[in-house]
Amino acid sequence: MTVTAPTAADSVPAAAIRVGAGHPDVEIVDVTKQFGDVTAVDHMSLAIASGAFYSLLGPSGCGKTTTLRMIAGFEQPTSGEILLAGVPIAGVPPYRRQVNTVFQHYALFPHMDVAQNVGYGLRQRKVARAEEQRRTSEALSLVRLGGYEKRRTWELSGGQQQRVALARALVNRPTVLLLDEPLGALDLKLRKEMQLELKALQREVGITFVYVTHDQEEALTMSDVIVVMRDGRIQQQGQPEELYERPVNQFVANFIGVSNPVPGRVVSFDSATRRAVVESARDLRLQGRVTAPDRLGIDPAGTASRGSAWIELEGQVRQGTYLGDQTEYRVDTAQAGELVVRRQNAAGADREAGFGPGDRVVVSWHEEANLVLIS
Repeated sequence: MTVTAPTAADSVPAAAIRVGAGHPDVEIVDVTKQFGDVTAVDHMSLAIASGAFYSLLGPSGCGKTTTLRMIAGFEQPTSGEILLAGVPIAGVPPYRRQVNTVFQHYALFPHMDVAQNVGYGLRQRKVARAEEQRRTSEALSLVRLGGYEKRRTWELSGGQQQRVALARALVNRPTVLLLDEPLGALDLKLRKEMQLELKALQREVGITFVYVTHDQEEALTMSDVIVVMRDGRIQQQGQPEELYERPVNQFVANFIGVSNPVPGRVVSFDSATRRAVVESARDLRLQGRVTAPDRLGIDPAGTASRGSAWIELEGQVRQGTYLGDQTEYRVDTAQAGELVVRRQNAAGADREAGFGPGDRVVVSWHEEANLVLIS
């Protein structure tokens, strides 16, 4: 735990950092954060709307956690400005901001029971005992832990401990809840369950959530808006469907879904229809417009053609990987190189036989699935 010494910012009136009217809950205005010679966040601007679930998504080192820590007040921007509900918060210490943070490691107090952990922030604010008990009980009910007040935290499962951490954050009624990869310590099954619970909880309480993750599925499952970051900069932001269907560059396409880039040059482009014809170095001509980049099918060699609007390439299976509900195939083709195809696995004893290394196959996709990315 970090204890912050009082500063001149402590004299800021409480009303100055409460919710304002007609503003996004969080505004990041041309913010840069440097650690020595390293630029962690590079001229970032972002407006986070009230009551929405935002996910900052990107690989390790892209600046997403640093961004979260600047909103929380644990780091200060090198330049630029951050506003909460329209009010600048430069110099306002973390405990005076209307935000709370849930970390991957929940930092619960082992010497306190569940109720004492949840009510800790209220006691720090000198809330009356009866009010603390009432709000603690409400918060535990929200996360489905009613009746657990007297349990010790070390008696709880990982998922229950995470719910306690959420209740402790929500009991203070923050304007914004910041979540720094809070599901990372959970097993896969529980993580998937908690994704749905977190989204349902966010809808119920109506608080703005800002969630940091490197997991594409988490972001797609829970978010109203996904902000894809790379090297401290925003690459694209929008609704999950928008980013999946219409990525603006190859990095976003690869990071959000399974894509199959075929390098080539644009030989014609119609600005009215946004359609382009691309020719690869191996004389494969493709045309397409912005749409989903990973809608490939795979069939045995010799399968009847699907029609003129379909691209069909013969190839040889190099590897098949069973993924549970799907099998991923890596197929070598003469014209497009290696393509990655995922095929849904049928259930039951009569499920279709898969393909093995060396099998000849046809990979096909409709031309509407071509996504032309200009680099």
